[in-house]
Amino acid sequence: MLLAISKEELIGRQKKLMEKLSANELDCAILFSVVDIFYLTGFHFHPTERPIGFFIDPQQKTHLFVPALEHEHAEEFASVDHVHSYPEYPGLRHPMEYLKDALVEANFSGKRVGFDAEGYGSSMGYRGQKVRQFLEAKDFTSIYGWVEEMRVIKSAAEIELIKESCRWGNLAHRLLQKYSKPGLSEIEITSKASTEATMAMIETLGADYKPHGNTAYAIFRGQVGPMSAFPHAVTQNLVLKKGDTLVTGAAADVWGYHSELERTMFVQEANEEQEKYFSYMVQAQDIAFAHIKPGKPMSYVEEAVQAFFKENGISHLTSHHTGHAIGLLGHEAPFFDLGDHTIMQPGMVMTVEPGIYVRGLGGFRHSDTVLVTENGMEMLTYYPRDLGSMICV
Repeated sequence: MLLAISKEELIGRQKKLMEKLSANELDCAILFSVVDIFYLTGFHFHPTERPIGFFIDPQQKTHLFVPALEHEHAEEFASVDHVHSYPEYPGLRHPMEYLKDALVEANFSGKRVGFDAEGYGSSMGYRGQKVRQFLEAKDFTSIYGWVEEMRVIKSAAEIELIKESCRWGNLAHRLLQKYSKPGLSEIEITSKASTEATMAMIETLGADYKPHGNTAYAIFRGQVGPMSAFPHAVTQNLVLKKGDTLVTGAAADVWGYHSELERTMFVQEANEEQEKYFSYMVQAQDIAFAHIKPGKPMSYVEEAVQAFFKENGISHLTSHHTGHAIGLLGHEAPFFDLGDHTIMQPGMVMTVEPGIYVRGLGGFRHSDTVLVTENGMEMLTYYPRDLGSMICV
């Protein structure tokens, strides 16, 4: 398989955006979203204080605006018609002055301009003017979320990249479970499993493999023993003990595309309380799977899961929605949430991860990556889910 999105597909995405601009009577557009720029151009970069932008001019030519240190990189890898650059940030002349020159030269003045943000934003010290402060346009219209909406339905190529991610997440998790023994620290275990899985991955896939993110990994992220009751704990360098509840995560990025595999495991044994909540969690996940149907709203899945929790008197032990879309980001819209009424459609890739959290005992959460199909769903992750398979011996 091709371990990338083809140039033809990238150009097709750009054309789709251009068609939407035309349909909304917009002449041109400017985008600053890092993920959306990668989605449209295939150019993967490290966003810093140095502004980067993508724009489509009134003649439907595509442009990247980058710092000089990215110029040759962009020319080599970006599927665009033109690359523009500026010397440095903040520089003797601010980058927005250079962007203004490029936009004026591309005939943006006096046009109806769409943009996804008022200007470039960064938490790394960037300061600069908003676009409307330096560009004289007929009007400005927000197109925030337009490309994100395009990303919701995955193409066949995107689905294959996500499936490849699932394969290597599966291997990393196998190794994680193999090495999860009492007396070993979470960092020692995750480092060993992740390194071995990554080496197997790069040896198997060869030189064509580009992660554009993380290589194969498997982690606990601090969810070891009682700490597993915190849904988003952080690594604590904890040492595993017999009877600990473990909540794991494993995946690999393939050309920027993510998957999500999470499991609840137990070190050598599980007591009756652990078995009880584990069973509730698996039942909740099965209910979610059964309610994933095209044509139904996302909230339909969450309503069914929440009804199960309420029926069993454990709603107070739950603290998050059942899942989210996944693709170029680990979390994407839409969501299996009571407040999300987006209609499920074939081609959506989602995580299914209802969780139960019992202070002092642990957390109970499996997460699987699934594809919405014409008739229901297809499971993309395939690690065992039953209790017997989740005992680390």
